Amino acid sequence: MTVLEDRIAMADADANTKRLDEWFERLERMPVPEGYRVEIVGGNVFMTPQRDTHWAIIRRIARALEDRFGMDVKAFSDVRIDFPGHENGFCPDIALLKDSAKTDDTGHWRYQDVEFIAEVISKGTARNDYGPKRIAYAEAEVPLYVIADPYQGRCHVYSDPKDGDYGDPVRVDFGTDLDLTGTVVDLVLRTDRFPRD
Repeated sequence: MTVLEDRIAMADADANTKRLDEWFERLERMPVPEGYRVEIVGGNVFMTPQRDTHWAIIRRIARALEDRFGMDVKAFSDVRIDFPGHENGFCPDIALLKDSAKTDDTGHWRYQDVEFIAEVISKGTARNDYGPKRIAYAEAEVPLYVIADPYQGRCHVYSDPKDGDYGDPVRVDFGTDLDLTGTVVDLVLRTDRFPRD
């Protein structure tokens, strides 16, 4: 890239962040029902209720990260992180950041510090998790992306992003241990107690 292209890309990213900030400020003033998650994918607002099945899986993944890395691990749920692409203000179900991660000047976490993402499928937003969010995570070079799908009873593991996408996922049925040793999380995730929908 040339210096001019770098400056144009930085200006676009700044404008994108400002637009997302405006959107989220408006959404915070709206009467969003309790228990709903709000995120912006490709400039579209998605509000989805969190079901007990959804939360049970998130809790088990978060607990596995705490067991592996300790209680001070930088793992978040439903915290906004802006990802590459047009107006992508995602609130991942689980995001693990580098130990060295710090918020930027605007108080946001940087996607460049994300090491692992886990999303649990909801019927209304499954298309996002398998499509535009997967592409954005790959473009952000997130090394490990896991989708837990309680409707299929299966996890999809994406790793080693190249050229803006991941290769074919490894699929593991619920009930089978998910071996993530040798990855950034370096753990075995038990799925035998992941509930199904």
